[in-house]
Amino acid sequence: MPEQFDVLVVGGGINGVGIARDAAGRGLSVCLCERDDLAAHTSSASTKLIHGGLRYLEQFEFALVGKALAEREVLLRAAPHIIWPLRFVLPHQSHLRPAWMIRLGLFLYDHLGRGKRSLAGSRRVRLADHPAGPPLRDEFHTGFVYSDAWVQDARLVVLNAMDAQALGATVLPRTRCRRADRTAAGWEAELVGQDGTRRTVTARVLVNAAGPWAVDFLDQVAGVGHAHSLRLVKGSHIVVPRIFDHDHAYIFQQPDRRIVFAIPYEHDFTLIGTTDLEYAGDPSVPHIDPSETAYLCEAANRYFRRQLTPDDVVWSYSGVRPLLDDEEDNASEITRDYQLELDTRGAPLLNVFGGKLTTYRRLGEEAVDRLAEILPTRGGAWTSRPDRPLPGGERRDIDALQRELQQRHPWLPEAMAWRLVHDYGTRSATVLGPAGSLAELGEHFGADLYRAEVDYLREHEWARSAEDILWRRGKFGLRVGAAEAARLEAYLAGAPDAAAPPAGGQRHRA
Repeated sequence: MPEQFDVLVVGGGINGVGIARDAAGRGLSVCLCERDDLAAHTSSASTKLIHGGLRYLEQFEFALVGKALAEREVLLRAAPHIIWPLRFVLPHQSHLRPAWMIRLGLFLYDHLGRGKRSLAGSRRVRLADHPAGPPLRDEFHTGFVYSDAWVQDARLVVLNAMDAQALGATVLPRTRCRRADRTAAGWEAELVGQDGTRRTVTARVLVNAAGPWAVDFLDQVAGVGHAHSLRLVKGSHIVVPRIFDHDHAYIFQQPDRRIVFAIPYEHDFTLIGTTDLEYAGDPSVPHIDPSETAYLCEAANRYFRRQLTPDDVVWSYSGVRPLLDDEEDNASEITRDYQLELDTRGAPLLNVFGGKLTTYRRLGEEAVDRLAEILPTRGGAWTSRPDRPLPGGERRDIDALQRELQQRHPWLPEAMAWRLVHDYGTRSATVLGPAGSLAELGEHFGADLYRAEVDYLREHEWARSAEDILWRRGKFGLRVGAAEAARLEAYLAGAPDAAAPPAGGQRHRA
């Protein structure tokens, strides 16, 4: 007999898991399938910001910016361990944008959206008197400072999936939806695991949250006629050794009127991105082009004293954003808003097009509101409630949580304690288990990764490969060498001769 659900969600990126979590919390039976690992593609290849999108104001996307700024507050409450405030410095170049325009944009940025703001407002600064000034070239004298937030993007996806499962959803990574057929009672779908396992499920509603593959899913899997087209836009980032010591990020204006971020990353590195290029290749395997690397180095070199070359890049990654085709000529100006389409020409089908990381929760809420028109739900919208945080986000005082963790485990290095609470929050002690020393955490796989954490990730977070752990559940891959990665892969596979895993992105140096 087929397994029966109210909702089948196809796609394990941020939009899919957000919808699954919301639906499960309203009492619907939910199955989510993802052909690869959770967050394997676009959702782990972002600039890792929860932000309103300052540059969207120039495109008059006031509604999108306001919505995103309101969501920023919700997400800061929901996951304070993986999302935290970040101050940005915009060095001023008058020939690119006049000061009055920047001040007006920042005023709007401070006041758009609804509700009380927890982050500091914007202000003008004299760079000679600000910690962000010394790394910049001599010609920069004035800047503007404003607030946004940082997020561990892939972990945000996993935490939503964990909460969906805790609420009763069936979550199936590495499981492809091979076919989906409309029937008189709803949908019947065949799901195929990477291990060859097959299962048939039925659902009253099908949700297409396949991201860059959303149109292909309609054409090749569901066989549904449509008039949709997506613009695939590749965004690439580079990571270089740390080029400034303070805790602010930078937003740099470019001569082509694009902006590029330079962000403190994993303590020892700086993240620089992003590009926006039309993309026509396979969304599964985007790679940075040499021209993109050169563009990002040049973008940073216009501002920093320390000059970068492509040889400085230690890692890079690229993602493909599925954006609504609004007939905009410039890829960087295509709208980042989303569209939900409910197709009721037979069994209901909800298509999800576009979107951005910051607004995923709102998208999920609106999607399930649409489903509630068809399916009986238990209660209304709930994911914005302060008493319903994501797993590990039950406490907002993360610094105090770290102190308590170190008091209970005095043998724990401070840097490792910091990372644990910023990855797992209140679940950090569960990761450590009964260990009374580093040695009791088990085999050491490099950096500060031990077997106890690997086992936790396998048991609770669907990690199956070294790539899952080194590049999505964390960023250990920046510090773990090829031999250690191969040993981790062998441990996960239960075979001593397992091959080294592919890198999550492009590793440029050992």
